[in-house]
Amino acid sequence: MLTEQLRTTLQQMPKAELHIHIEGSLEPELIFALAQRNGVSLPYESVEALRQAYAFSDLQSFLDIYYAGASVLLTEQDFYDMTAAYLHKAAADNVRHAEIFFDPQTHTARGVPFETVINGIWRACQEGPISATLIMCFLRHLSEDDALATLDQALPHRDKFIGVGLDSSEVGHQPEKFARVFERARQLGLRPVAHAGEEGPPAYIESALDVLKVERIDHGVRCLESPELVERLVREQMALTVCPLSNIKLRVFDVMAAHNLRTLLDKGLAVTINSDDPAYFGGYLNENFIAAFDALPLDVSHARQLARNSFAAAFLGDEAKRAFLAEVDSFFEHAAADTVVNPT
Repeated sequence: MLTEQLRTTLQQMPKAELHIHIEGSLEPELIFALAQRNGVSLPYESVEALRQAYAFSDLQSFLDIYYAGASVLLTEQDFYDMTAAYLHKAAADNVRHAEIFFDPQTHTARGVPFETVINGIWRACQEGPISATLIMCFLRHLSEDDALATLDQALPHRDKFIGVGLDSSEVGHQPEKFARVFERARQLGLRPVAHAGEEGPPAYIESALDVLKVERIDHGVRCLESPELVERLVREQMALTVCPLSNIKLRVFDVMAAHNLRTLLDKGLAVTINSDDPAYFGGYLNENFIAAFDALPLDVSHARQLARNSFAAAFLGDEAKRAFLAEVDSFFEHAAADTVVNPT
């Protein structure tokens, strides 16, 4: 059971977020505001009606409503407003650094220029209250040729994003489908990551590692089905960006008490906690920490490990990474001292 002291620790500790889809931070209130601003008609009568539609049976049922929500994003200011709203929520959760996914194909397919998308998001990151960088994701239900065309569109803006990712419908869309575009991205110096092992099997994680040569696995919770894969992930200290509330909302696990987060940690995997699509899945980063720690046998030592993992797995320079890790250690050392002086 989560104590008040542990809850406060989770809320106040410095942390990084490495798995956040910026379009998935679009709250119903902002969706309606942008729809009104842009004259977009929505198939929902009210904010509350839209919220009630957030009952998903699987990944695809979520994606259907996710893409509908994104239809209100038309101007650079729309993308700026969405990103700024997330960054302020993240800052309130004591997130120090965020690596933000964005899905340009969701928008260019609707006729929104690539530069409109990235300029709005990037400008908000430059002006935001925390450190933030961008990772451009390819939609895996589309073709690799479409992904290659998107990478071409992105090249004039190469200075605005640090990596590439792979998201959208996992089942039936193996990572190797995108071998060429990931090879090209790596040649350009972009850091590769990919969603794998959420709904897809452990083999998808192996393909992401061997074919796409990713540096992080997004989700990865099904790795436990393959002991050999677990050994490899531990040996390579390959980070997993786990998203607890998302896993429950999308029925990867039925209830939080059944989540394998503690087992992943016990096996020595480099696990991080993230919010994925927080507007749709019931919470931003602190709410994911609190939900997991409330349901699972996790304590302050796990909190410290997860906070350290988040910065260790981030695509940061060595100096910045050392500074953030030192901030984590200082926080927990002071928290321990306070507990001795003021036991609860």
